[in-house]
Amino acid sequence: MSSRTLVLAAGLAATLAALPAWATRPGELVAPGVISTGLQETSVALTPDGNTLYFMRSDVAEADDTIMVSRRAGGRWSMPRVATFSGQWHDSEPTLSPDGQRLYFVSNRPPRAGAAPVTATMNGRSFTGKNLWYVEQQADGAWSAPIHVDGALNDGAMIYNPSVAANGDIYFSAHRADSGKAYQIYVARDHGHAAPERLPLGDLAHNRMDPAIDPAGRFLLYAGDEGDTLGRADIYIVFRQPNGGWGKPEHLDGDVNSRALENAPSLSPAFGELFVSSNRRDEVVFPKPRDDAKSLQRRLQSPLNGSRNLWRFDISDVLRAHGIAPKTAISASADGVVPH
Repeated sequence: MSSRTLVLAAGLAATLAALPAWATRPGELVAPGVISTGLQETSVALTPDGNTLYFMRSDVAEADDTIMVSRRAGGRWSMPRVATFSGQWHDSEPTLSPDGQRLYFVSNRPPRAGAAPVTATMNGRSFTGKNLWYVEQQADGAWSAPIHVDGALNDGAMIYNPSVAANGDIYFSAHRADSGKAYQIYVARDHGHAAPERLPLGDLAHNRMDPAIDPAGRFLLYAGDEGDTLGRADIYIVFRQPNGGWGKPEHLDGDVNSRALENAPSLSPAFGELFVSSNRRDEVVFPKPRDDAKSLQRRLQSPLNGSRNLWRFDISDVLRAHGIAPKTAISASADGVVPH
C-alpha cells in the first residue's frame, strides 16, 4: 500500500472506531501501480484459489475496455496482461462461476459470424451495446473460444456486470421495458437462458446497477442510489428473507462508501472479502508544495488521481451480524464458498 493510501486509511481511523461492530473495516488499494493505476480499473473476478485476478482496464472515457489478468506469487501480483479472449472488442465486466470453470463477460463483438458489432439505443441515442458471453476452462487450463449466451437477457443489448450463483442463475443490471427510467437488477435462470425477472428491490425511480450475488443466494450487493448515498453511487446489501423474497436494501457503513463514486462490487471466494471500484482520490490542499514538471506528471498519473481503482474490503462482520457464517467445507453444488 502506498504512503498516500496509508494516510487516507489513517484519517478514517477515528471515525471507524466509533462505528458499530458490524461496520466494514478500512479498505486497501489493490496493488497500486500494478493493478490499480492512473487509468480506469473495475470489475474483479478472482479464481477459487485466490491467485489469479481478472479485471477490466480502460481509458478515462471508458471507450476502450479490455479484460486483463494478473497472477499472484510470493504475495505479489504480476504485471497484468491482456486475457487470451480479449483485446479486439469492447470487452468488460468479467465474472467467474463459483467453481471457476466459466468466466462470463460482456462485449460488443458480433453475436454470430457475419453480424455487425452490437449497438444499443436508449432515448433516441445509439451507443456501444453489450451481449453476454463466456469462456470455459479446458482440460489444459486454457480458456475456450468465447461462446455467446443465446437468451432473452441479451434483448436490447444493454446487459451489465453479470454475477453467477452456484445454481447457474445469472444476475445482471440492465435497462429493459419494465425498468422505469433507471437501470434495475434482473436474474435469468437456467444459466442465463430463461426469461429475465426483475428483482423487487423498491421504487423504480432509484438506479440499481452491478449486482454481486452470494454463490448460495443468501445476499446480494449492488451499486446504486436509494436516497442516502454519500456520492454519485454507493454500495448496498440486501438479504434473502425466510420466505425466499428480498429484504430492504441496506447502505453499507464504514469505509466501503465515500463521497466518490463506488460501483462494480464483487465477492471473492474468501468469506467477507469484497472488491469495489472507486474513484476516491488524494485531497489537494492549496497552496500545495510547488510542483515541477516531473512531480506534477507523477502525481497526475498516480492511482489516486480521480480515476477508478480497485479496492479490497472486509465485510465479514456485516455478514455475521445477519446470521451468515463461513462454510466449513467446499461444496460447489451448494454455494462454492471457500473455507476461511
